[in-house]
Amino acid sequence: MERSIETQVSQAVDAWLRWLPRWEPATHRGRIAPCRRCFGSPVLSAAGLGSDVPHGVQHGLSTRIKTIIDHAVAGYTAHNLPMLQAELDQQAARNRARTYRPAEGLDPEFEGLPMDPDPVPGAPFLFTISGLADEVDAALPALPPLSAEAKAALRQEVGLADDYATLIGRDVCGILLHHRLRIQAAVSQYVEPQIASMLEELARSLDAPFASPAEPPGDADTDPTSRPGL
Repeated sequence: MERSIETQVSQAVDAWLRWLPRWEPATHRGRIAPCRRCFGSPVLSAAGLGSDVPHGVQHGLSTRIKTIIDHAVAGYTAHNLPMLQAELDQQAARNRARTYRPAEGLDPEFEGLPMDPDPVPGAPFLFTISGLADEVDAALPALPPLSAEAKAALRQEVGLADDYATLIGRDVCGILLHHRLRIQAAVSQYVEPQIASMLEELARSLDAPFASPAEPPGDADTDPTSRPGL
């Protein structure tokens, strides 16, 4: 029996809560471009994960919820939108023919993120993962072209699928409201202490930017008898 949307959302939140204790702040350079999946997401707003919550924490939940919405839309498409389903089947077959698929099979915390770091001016990459994937994709034959009538019909079905995705998204956001307290409690327990610790360490380094951590200042700086040869 197909699980209800409410059950799926609850299980997705449970899975995210089990992962959250393993989250640690990123130590690499942040990205310039915002995440398309998370920036301004109504799902994250419903969950109570605002802009003050690190993106890594947000992304793990938004990806799990997106999977639920995508699955519901896929079922609706398969039963009601034959032209769109045929197009998706052709695209899926083309994707399976690729020998290199680096974006598939990732954990929810990494799914949908850029595969390569942001470029550094004056230091070009020898190669990139996305570039290798594009080379493999370019070698595959393109899908057969559609007539003008087929394109118009396909656009209509895509619009219906988008409308259904919006409907499911609203339902999901309503369900997430019931999970906000335990989501926020988990953030307070596992995320905020790590952020506070980082800020405290940063404050210490700003207060004493030239202090030597190996030899703190003491009486030896002023006691002449401590100098060599005296």
